[in-house]
Amino acid sequence: MSKCCDNFDPNYLLWNEVPYAGEEFPPTNPEDPYSDSWPMYYYQRCGSKFEVKQTGELVYFTIKHPNYIDWGGSELEAVLETANHLDEDMKKIAKYWGTGVATKQWLPVLDILVDTYGVTAPYAARLESAVLAAANDAFIITWYYKFLWLVARPDQYDQELATCLCTPRHPTYPSGHAAVAGCVANMLKYFFPGEAAKLDELAKQCALSRLYALVHFPIDNDEGLKLGYQVADHIIPILASQRDSTGKPIDVPYTDNLDAALPPFPPEYDQVIPFDFPDNCTSLTRPDCCN
Repeated sequence: MSKCCDNFDPNYLLWNEVPYAGEEFPPTNPEDPYSDSWPMYYYQRCGSKFEVKQTGELVYFTIKHPNYIDWGGSELEAVLETANHLDEDMKKIAKYWGTGVATKQWLPVLDILVDTYGVTAPYAARLESAVLAAANDAFIITWYYKFLWLVARPDQYDQELATCLCTPRHPTYPSGHAAVAGCVANMLKYFFPGEAAKLDELAKQCALSRLYALVHFPIDNDEGLKLGYQVADHIIPILASQRDSTGKPIDVPYTDNLDAALPPFPPEYDQVIPFDFPDNCTSLTRPDCCN
């Protein structure tokens, strides 16, 4: 499972060597640990680097190396401080963004933007496929770093930490939710620049929700969000360079701000696409976070 530690000496706890709080053994059921070998749409991996397929550009993502992060000190203290001051709004935000896979809450955002701006059927398919292809690549790149570095979760550092949501079965760094949020928000800003401020706020809230869930350190979310934005940064110029048979750009971004009514909708934070997901955890969770 590890692709990593032959090349450096980690000075932090490893995800596959420490149990989650409330569990007896380290996790043995990792979620898609070899997904870094799956095909991507815009990128391909060249060792520890990534290359943009369409241009040949080598990309050096500026994600911080985990050996330079104070996991058991300031990062864990921030999680514990959040746990001590977790209010009902924070719990709602954690559960909204943490229900289902990380792309689940972004699909209604995409659909509402398409409807609000009267996007034509062929163009809707183009922009939807471009956004989701970028999200695919962001996931795969994130999972590469997760299983390269194998950084332990907050409740592995503190065996008494009860989380608000079930702790996911993959390493903590960087956050997949945050990376996908940054990537999708940045891609949607290209197509709908008039909605940029709102999309950035949603991405920040999604990333922060993982701290509120107590399943991620703040740095997971900050670096994951930055990584997602960077993934999209190298895709957008490819789309902008594409032309139709008359030589005109295919994409003519919607520069007007129609103030689309984008979820989530406080104070309820109800799911746009409800589904009765199982919420049973083997790791330690807080009873006050139950529905």
